[in-house]
Amino acid sequence: MAKLYVGNLSFDVTDSGLQELFSSKGFQVASARVIRDNESGRSRGFGFVELGPGEDMARVIAEVNGLTLEGRALQVNEARPQAPRGGGRGEPHGGGRGRRRF
Repeated sequence: MAKLYVGNLSFDVTDSGLQELFSSKGFQVASARVIRDNESGRSRGFGFVELGPGEDMARVIAEVNGLTLEGRALQVNEARPQAPRGGGRGEPHGGGRGRRRF
């Protein structure tokens, strides 16, 4: 299934509101999710829509990109895979910070 990035969302848009926008245009939506801040719960202004099987991603992007939702022009693109997040401190065993001299 194709996954779309939807940016420039109003902070008031909900998951169901995002899904309704795509469904109202006649597209099958497998899921829609507005990304929220972990601490505050507030929308981060973007989300993802997973299209149903058989949907033409290029056609969906062409029809929805630039539409206005709650006063904001949407930016719709193909979602890119998330880059791996570094969890370490750089060099193995804590190296890479130089030698401390006292």
